[in-house]
Amino acid sequence: MTVFPSFYDKDRLSLEVAKMLLEINAVHFYKDKPFFLTSGLASPVYIDCRKIISYPRLRSTLIDFAMTVIINEIGYESIDSVVGGETAGIPFASWISDRLMLPMQYVRKKAKGFGRNAQVEGKVTVGARALLVEDLSTDCKSKVNFCQAMRVAGLEVSHCFVIFYYNIFQKSFELMQELGINLHYLSTWQSILKVAKEGKYFEFNNLNEIENFLHEPDKWSVAHDGSSNFI
Repeated sequence: MTVFPSFYDKDRLSLEVAKMLLEINAVHFYKDKPFFLTSGLASPVYIDCRKIISYPRLRSTLIDFAMTVIINEIGYESIDSVVGGETAGIPFASWISDRLMLPMQYVRKKAKGFGRNAQVEGKVTVGARALLVEDLSTDCKSKVNFCQAMRVAGLEVSHCFVIFYYNIFQKSFELMQELGINLHYLSTWQSILKVAKEGKYFEFNNLNEIENFLHEPDKWSVAHDGSSNFI
């Protein structure tokens, strides 16, 4: 594991992760129809963090970066367990819990409806300080359900880690503050755009459209038959 607490540079790390995502073609630009996020928001671009699981060397370095963020922003001994959000967060939670040598659980979007009818799976120690892990966060609304379920199960949760954070919706950090959650992440759309420009990953017109979306996501969504309930 490579961690450099004394030389922590979040901006540089964010750009490196952006390069990773672009290298494995995890950043997609729409052709005929825009992408629609789970909330109904229309977007010209889509991040597919699930592709990371198929690249062992890249994901190992990415988890090194995750350790750097977690240690610098949360601490060395401030977490007792790692909880993956169903489903995309589970593999990342597994790798992170292994590096931290901590127990792991995962949280369902809703209870199974049979058997134990549990929403949090795995051995839960009441009062344990848990880190919620997911692949990405758009407006952070999905975190509400997960965090509430974890708290009902007896876990203490005040931190959430994601590989990618959209960082374009005004109320996302406000929502996290209301929920009592500190959001930690590796990269954002701003870093993707910067690296994409320098590396000429997209055509000029595509870059302009991405910038328009990032500056006014609500307006772009409405103009392409998407929702407008983010801002």
